[in-house]
Amino acid sequence: MFTGIVEELGLVKLLSVRVDKAQLRLSAQTVLADVKLGDSIAVNGVCLTVVSFSAREFAVDVMPETLRRSNLMELKPGDAVNLERALAFGGRLGGHLVSGHVDGIGRITERRLEGNAVLYRFSTPTEILRYIIPKGSVAVDGISLTVTDTGLDWFSVSVIPHTVSHTTLGRKKEGEKVNLENDLIGKYVERLLFAQRDVKQKEDISVDFLKQNGFLQ
Repeated sequence: MFTGIVEELGLVKLLSVRVDKAQLRLSAQTVLADVKLGDSIAVNGVCLTVVSFSAREFAVDVMPETLRRSNLMELKPGDAVNLERALAFGGRLGGHLVSGHVDGIGRITERRLEGNAVLYRFSTPTEILRYIIPKGSVAVDGISLTVTDTGLDWFSVSVIPHTVSHTTLGRKKEGEKVNLENDLIGKYVERLLFAQRDVKQKEDISVDFLKQNGFLQ
């Protein structure tokens, strides 16, 4: 579990893609301070497992499903990525609960200054937008952000200068892709509501109902 508060920018050293998997090697500093094999590190919001590391680099395996759902496949050596270690018990939750399981990809359609902030607008698929609400939380490339507005196929966020300068958002341009993860709470609430509806529908089916509709004689 993560918080969406980026700890540092790492640099891509190598992306090796094979038929059945890929491996990503990155340089970093802060997130390697107490790293161990098997630790989870969010890379642009994607929860990945450390399979090897040195004083200045670490490597992670990336499975095909992750490549399909995220923008990791487009990374090149020298690209910056947002890095965050998994939340430690007793740590501060400065953003919101982020699982590191990306729901899909959005695209930057607008980037403009608004006072001392930068406003970003993202186009996004309907299945992701359904969980996004004004003033709610969303993770964009692993960054915990507050939604300012929504439309039929887009949402926007207003980003403070610190976030712009300390994450990959400051380097992103219009047209570029970003990883999106919806707030966990909305997805769980919807699942519970559907489960309750299904139970109610089953309760409404009685012997009389079955007879009336020709299922029983």
